[in-house]
Amino acid sequence: MSWSFAENVLSIQFDALWTTAVALLLLIVGYGLRRRLRFFETFCIPAPVVGGLLMAVLALVLHHNGGASVRFTTSLQSPMMLAFFTTVGIGGSLALLKRGGKALIVYLVFCWILAVVQNGAGAALAKLFGIHPALGVMAGAVSLEGGHGAAASFGPLTENLGVAGAAAVAIASATYGLIAGGLLGGPICKWLIDKNHVDIQASDDAIYQKSAAEVMREGGGSGEITADVFMKSLCLVLVIMALGSLLSGFIARFTKGTNFSLPGYVTAMFVAVIFRNLNDHLHLVKINAKCVDLISDVALGVFLTMAMMSLRIWDLYDLALPLMGILLFQTLLIAALGAFVLFPLLGRDYDAAVMCAGFLGHGLGATPNAVANMGAVCERYGVMSHKAFLIVPLCGAVLIDLVGLPNIVWFINWCTAAGK
Repeated sequence: MSWSFAENVLSIQFDALWTTAVALLLLIVGYGLRRRLRFFETFCIPAPVVGGLLMAVLALVLHHNGGASVRFTTSLQSPMMLAFFTTVGIGGSLALLKRGGKALIVYLVFCWILAVVQNGAGAALAKLFGIHPALGVMAGAVSLEGGHGAAASFGPLTENLGVAGAAAVAIASATYGLIAGGLLGGPICKWLIDKNHVDIQASDDAIYQKSAAEVMREGGGSGEITADVFMKSLCLVLVIMALGSLLSGFIARFTKGTNFSLPGYVTAMFVAVIFRNLNDHLHLVKINAKCVDLISDVALGVFLTMAMMSLRIWDLYDLALPLMGILLFQTLLIAALGAFVLFPLLGRDYDAAVMCAGFLGHGLGATPNAVANMGAVCERYGVMSHKAFLIVPLCGAVLIDLVGLPNIVWFINWCTAAGK
C-alpha cells in the first residue's frame, strides 16, 4: 500500500495483497450485515454487494470532499471471475433437460427469448434517450437476467470498449432488479391465481419430486470434503480455465481487426459445458458437486466484492433519468410477459402461477429471488409446487447462461460498433 499528496489531495493506492485483504474483510462484513438486517435477507441482496457497496459509498464521500482518492489493484478479480463462470459451465449438464420434461423446455426457451428482448429493448430505449446503446444492454439481460455476477463481469468489459459508466450502470441496475424482483413476484402470482380462479393443486408427477439441488448433484459426490477431494476439483476448474483462456486467445487472433470481442470467461464456460456433457457419457472423472459449489461461492464472493468496492458511483449522475426510464420499462415488460404469455404457455394452473412468481424473481433479479418468491407463495396457499422448485432453479442458475451469455456478447459488440 502506498499514498501520496498532489495539490492537497491524498491519493491512496492499495496493492494486490492489500486489495484482496480489504475485499475479504468487506465480504465478511457483508455476511454479518445480511444476518443482522432483515432488509438484505428479504430482498436477497448478496453479501459481496452489501460489503463492497460500503467501500464504494466511502469512496464517493471522499471524492466529493476532494480530500482523498482511493484506488485498488484488482488483479485477482479476473481469475476469480474466470473460475466462477467455469463452475457455471461445469453445472451445465444437458441431461438436466430430461428431468424437467416439456414444461422445462417451454420455460427455458422463454427465458432465452427474454434475454434477447431485454437487450433489444434496453439498446433501443438508450438510443431514444440519447445515451450509448450499450448502456441499455447493461440495463437489460446483463444486469436483470444476469444479476450482479454478469453485471460485474460485462460492465468493466464494456467500459474497456469505450463506453463510460457501463460498470456503474450495470451494478446499479442489478441492485434495482433484486429489489423489484423480490417485490413483484408474489403479488403478480396472487393476482393470476385470483383472476383465473386457479385450483390450488400442484402436480404430483414423479419427475418433479426431486429438488433442483438434488438433481444437479446426482452422481456428483456427497461425502465429506477433504483436502484431496478439494484439490482434485480445483485442478479440474483450473485446467478448464486454462483451456478456455487458450481458446479465447485463438479467437482474438482470428478476429483481429474486427469489432468483435469475446471475454475469456465466456469461452471458459463453454469449454466447461462441453467437458461436462462429454464426461456424463464417458465418465472420465468424478465431479464432486459440493466442491465445485464451494469454489463457485468463493470465486463469486471475491470478484463481486472487488467489483463493488471499485465502483465509481459518480459516473451515474448524468445517466440517472435515462436509466430509471429504461428500468421502469423493463419491469413492466417482464411483468406483462410473465402474466399474459408465460402463464398461458405453462397451462394456467397453480404450478404455472408459482413459476411466474419465480420468473419475475430471476427475470429481474436472481435465482435466490425466484426461490424466495415461490416459497412465499407456497407458504401462503399451503401447497408446495415441486414442479416449480425443480424447473425454475435449474433454468435460472445454470441453463439460461448457455444462450444468455452469447446473446449478451453479441449485443455488446454490436452496440459498441454502432455507437462509434
